[in-house]
Amino acid sequence: MMLVPKEVWKPRREPGIKAVMAAIIAAMEMTMFDTKKTAPYAALLLRVSLGLMFLAHGGLLKLATFGVAGTMGYFGSLGYPPIFGAIVIVAEIAAGLALIAGVWVSAVSLLTLPILIGAALQHTGNGWVFSAAGGGWEYPVFWIATMLVQAGLGAGAYALDLGRLLGSSRTPARA
Repeated sequence: MMLVPKEVWKPRREPGIKAVMAAIIAAMEMTMFDTKKTAPYAALLLRVSLGLMFLAHGGLLKLATFGVAGTMGYFGSLGYPPIFGAIVIVAEIAAGLALIAGVWVSAVSLLTLPILIGAALQHTGNGWVFSAAGGGWEYPVFWIATMLVQAGLGAGAYALDLGRLLGSSRTPARA
């Protein structure tokens, strides 16, 4: 067995919690985002993601899978006027398109809330997890929260500004 002389091998001292925390904070400060520059792109990512979700839910699930008659029948079986099914299909597809394009984003986000609250209420008896039989309430409630966040953030980057297209020179308020 070979022994290492004491002057060559020195036991490493583990850093204390203060040193570890200082290193973590320094690393975070070096990689922190400038939120004034990244917030518009974060709002864009959220907006397009929510828009795609509405297109998928209204267009693929309700329209392509169940059809207008099937969706209206389902709403009727829940005790709602069947026409609400058709209204929800149109509203979800229109909201998806508006969100992706960045048109009236805050208003559209708030206008989707009655649909989402209705969905959450419909799923409350099924438990929390959405993978439960009949779907739980977690997903619609999360969707409500994200729509409120989107309404607060506004359109973000790469939004279609209809006012500017139509010649309005209104300047948006700055926070």
